Amino acid sequence: MTIFVLCLLIVCIMPFLAKIPLAVAMHKGGGYDNNHPREQQQALEGFGARANAAHYNCFEAITYYAPAALTVLALSSVGALHTWLAIAFVAIRVIYLFCYWYDIDKLRSLSFIAGLGVSVALFLSVL
Repeated sequence: MTIFVLCLLIVCIMPFLAKIPLAVAMHKGGGYDNNHPREQQQALEGFGARANAAHYNCFEAITYYAPAALTVLALSSVGALHTWLAIAFVAIRVIYLFCYWYDIDKLRSLSFIAGLGVSVALFLSVL
């Protein structure tokens, strides 16, 4: 169960880790504007714009993964299948980030679908 919970923690802190490339892009674009960061982020182009979108998408991923993981924790004992699905989700999300940052659109879309599928599989595993 420890690995399963650790994966949940990683997914929850992933948006903050994904902020690092965004902050670097903001800094390269004239310095990090701490007074108006969202305006600065919206003005970014290329890698910076993709880093911004990837950062926000990490928050969105929490909304479909965390309920599935918490359902497993609440309704069943965490088994090997659950643990492997959790590890797969984290790996898929890391791939997703790199695909977003480096503009690999088709693999990014496939990663999104795979991550969503893992979340659905977690829900179905407790039925």
